[in-house]
Amino acid sequence: MNEKGTKRLRMTASSLDGRDFSNMDLEDADFSFSSLKDINFDGANLRNAKLRFAALDRTTFRNSDLRNADLSFSSLTDVDLTGARVEGANFSFTSQEKSFNWRDLNLIGIIQNQGWIGTVVAVILGATVLYGINAISYFTAEIYFTNEPVRIKLYQYLVSQNVIAGVFTILLTQGITIWLDVFITRTILRHVILSVIVLIMNNLLAIAVYFLFGVTLVDNYRNLYPNEAAQNAPWYWYMWGPIIVANIFYFLSREGKQISRKISDQEFQLLNLEKLKTRAELDALQARINPHFLYNSLNSIASLVHEDPDKAEEMTLLLSKLFRYTTGRKTNDYFDTIENELEMVATYLQVEKVRFGERLRFTVEVTDPALKELHVPKFILQPIVENAIKHGVAKLAEQGAIVVRIYEEDEWLHLCVHDNGPPFSETMGAGYGMRSIQDKLKLLYGDAARLELHNEPRKSVNISIQKSAIIQNQHQGHDPIPAENDPHR
Repeated sequence: MNEKGTKRLRMTASSLDGRDFSNMDLEDADFSFSSLKDINFDGANLRNAKLRFAALDRTTFRNSDLRNADLSFSSLTDVDLTGARVEGANFSFTSQEKSFNWRDLNLIGIIQNQGWIGTVVAVILGATVLYGINAISYFTAEIYFTNEPVRIKLYQYLVSQNVIAGVFTILLTQGITIWLDVFITRTILRHVILSVIVLIMNNLLAIAVYFLFGVTLVDNYRNLYPNEAAQNAPWYWYMWGPIIVANIFYFLSREGKQISRKISDQEFQLLNLEKLKTRAELDALQARINPHFLYNSLNSIASLVHEDPDKAEEMTLLLSKLFRYTTGRKTNDYFDTIENELEMVATYLQVEKVRFGERLRFTVEVTDPALKELHVPKFILQPIVENAIKHGVAKLAEQGAIVVRIYEEDEWLHLCVHDNGPPFSETMGAGYGMRSIQDKLKLLYGDAARLELHNEPRKSVNISIQKSAIIQNQHQGHDPIPAENDPHR
């Protein structure tokens, strides 16, 4: 039973390919070890669902709720997650590898297949390669160990001709590959055209080499060994080799490009998946910060309505200005300049000053005006200042002082908030405000940022961010790539 009191759907190890589960409530459902290919989960509620070790190829999750779902060890080829909510979801060890099927025929897929088809193809390929190696060994041994000069010269000629033909065939195939891929759509037709071109060009090459170097050698050999069976083979018998080599080379080169493309696509999709998850987590953090401050401010206004209506009005107008900043600015969703962050903090402190009066004094110090143009995570300072009020100034009978100080030291940007309230307790870092900042810094900068609480030499909260990470983030357009997956780090 789940928390709603309904029985959890359990369909482990089921075959459900192609079903339509759109807009269904599947919270806490268990689809572990199931085949879920081509399924439509659009708009479905899959919160806390278990999709472990599942085949999810070509499945769509558009606008679905996958919060805290477990998709570990699953196959996610061509999955559509447009508009899905994935915060808290587990995508550990997911894969995009395709199993063998006739619609997507490829040599590697066939060989990797454990059935009889893969075995037969592997045996044929192995026998062909071994046959070719043994043929090379035979002719090499004949050249080195025979004492017959006519035979040695003929074999040297044949080996040289085959090497020239092999090099020519590969270069020719490479030269026309692009043309085949661009102008010929059907794969079988590409191989037919390639075979015809290779046949004609290799014949021309063989004729040219024969008349340049081989006429005398071949005539001498025929005169000395008139009854050898190999002399009776038709000319086209020796043309199969270049045609087979050309087609195998062309096939493998196309397979290699497809594999490289699949790897690149997989990396790109996984990166987008991580970015999507990071955006969802940042949205969740940011959405919780704003109401958190709103509740505190409204409680302050409510306490002033009867005691001091003028102050309540002033505080309401300041609060309106503050929320115009948070909701009306056309800046990036996750970053803003230090100058704008300081303006927002100053407005927040003015709101609190209405309540505390002369008990609250605050100053803002920026050692270098150029630092104001740097972009930092949005709402990174407000929760710290709020904690300084709540756990510092509010506990003092005398005047409280808050100092916001911005400076650069050893290529690190420091955002410090000092207050003269009681020292931090050991559990101070466990509050939601501090945790939200730590989570945001971890998501956006990884090890290039840290949050520290100090009681000595004076009480302060210090956010440190490597300046290079800030500048790099600005150059990337502030796209929230998880720090550990950022390809530029």
